[in-house]
Amino acid sequence: MIGVDIGTTSTKAVVFNNNGEALSRAGVEYPLHTPKPEVAEQNPEEIFQAVLTTIKESMKEAKIAGNKVQFISFSSAMHSLMVVNHNGEPLTNSITWADNRSSHYMEKVKQAYNGHQIYLRTGTPIHPMSPLLKLVWLKEEHPELFKPEHKFISIKEYVFYRLFGQYMIDYSIASATGMFHLEQLDWDQEVLELLQINKEQLSTPVATTHSITGLHPPYAKELGLPSDLPFIVGASDGVLSNLGVNAIEPGVVALTIGTSGAIRTVTDKPVTDPKGRIFCYALTDKHWVIGGPVNNGGMIFRWLKEELGQAEVEKAKQTGESPYDLLTALAETVPAGSEGLLFHPYLTGERAPLWNANARGSFFGLAMHHKKEHMIRAVLEGIMMNLYSVLLALEELIGEPKRIQATGGFARSPFWRQMLADIFDQEVMVPESYESSCLGAVVLGMYAKEDIDSLEEVENMVGSVHSHHPNPDATKTYQDLMPIFIRLPRLLEKEYEAIASIQKQCTQA
Repeated sequence: MIGVDIGTTSTKAVVFNNNGEALSRAGVEYPLHTPKPEVAEQNPEEIFQAVLTTIKESMKEAKIAGNKVQFISFSSAMHSLMVVNHNGEPLTNSITWADNRSSHYMEKVKQAYNGHQIYLRTGTPIHPMSPLLKLVWLKEEHPELFKPEHKFISIKEYVFYRLFGQYMIDYSIASATGMFHLEQLDWDQEVLELLQINKEQLSTPVATTHSITGLHPPYAKELGLPSDLPFIVGASDGVLSNLGVNAIEPGVVALTIGTSGAIRTVTDKPVTDPKGRIFCYALTDKHWVIGGPVNNGGMIFRWLKEELGQAEVEKAKQTGESPYDLLTALAETVPAGSEGLLFHPYLTGERAPLWNANARGSFFGLAMHHKKEHMIRAVLEGIMMNLYSVLLALEELIGEPKRIQATGGFARSPFWRQMLADIFDQEVMVPESYESSCLGAVVLGMYAKEDIDSLEEVENMVGSVHSHHPNPDATKTYQDLMPIFIRLPRLLEKEYEAIASIQKQCTQA
């Protein structure tokens, strides 16, 4: 069984056996085009080719023939949008969740279009990440794209169209558009009227367990797969990550840090927040994932490496070590709390808990006794403290979680895992599978094929290999710092707007 995850910075494919054990992994990275601070696009052809390559490479590494594959099931990043013509040819790049060009229409949607009611029906906060805002922006500034024969689709829809010649969107990706009625499981009619588009310009919504066959012969030949192999449309990476780490029972929270990050838990029906702070996305018609995404996860660590870690990068070239491990080792020389230095990681604006595209990063408390290692640790702590502030909002709806399952690239680091336990003041479990979205896609595929009776079967496939308990002294330090960390962004709202405006002027000059 093959799970494919179409991510923001790379596509991964993992081959699993029937016990949920990974037999092979393959990945292909691709660039995120950011010529200006508010732009974040990708070339859809590069992503499509990455999908083909990772499937071929994962099969090659696992040494399996195409006729031995039971199915391929898909995960994908949320909130992407692209426009295609009547032949399915892209008229735009894939505009990612990180693109902020629609930010100046946010207040208009909130006020003139009664945005809060749209959120309560669709579960997606009014924010530039959402295809709803992107379409409002395109309609106003690029009306030539709004022709009746054009379609508005996500990157996963584009991949499936290329493979099968059909436009379909799973309930999960659809529920992340800001245009999908959670109760009716269909496009929201009021939103369509607001945008002046019709259902024919969008893909057909299907269940996440929907299976399709009839792979186009050229791709069947290239991949070495039978044309009647079932492809499961699958769901979004966020909800499948919850499934892949066995965080689908009530009260269990999944925390993921990849390029971005998120905290999520599962409910048996759609839940939205009267204050509009959390999302609600579909996994199946009986499983709904609520939580909050942050823009700034592992990408901030990469920024740190590139801008402050030149010495570590050079040393890594000489020793064969990872520059990230060298930076982490430096951070470990500093006590918890970085001796009173805070970092707000809002280098790409922020979604939860601020929902403010103009938010900007900052060090606070910087003094003469602080050195490079303090700044490194403060950056890593800032990523975690920001996620903890999202959990505090989520707790108002679900209560204190009974268990935290953590995953993502950061989970490979014992230092980060312990920091997470200390900041959250709770035991943290780290499942064996780092590629949780790929495993979640495969479990969903098994459920779709009726190979398993319940998604809860994932418990037998996910083992916890690390458990970390909070250090009381470190936790006390973080509890003293958290109120300051939370207050500062609220105090700086007007200043964020002012500095973001100046930055835009600078890039346009």
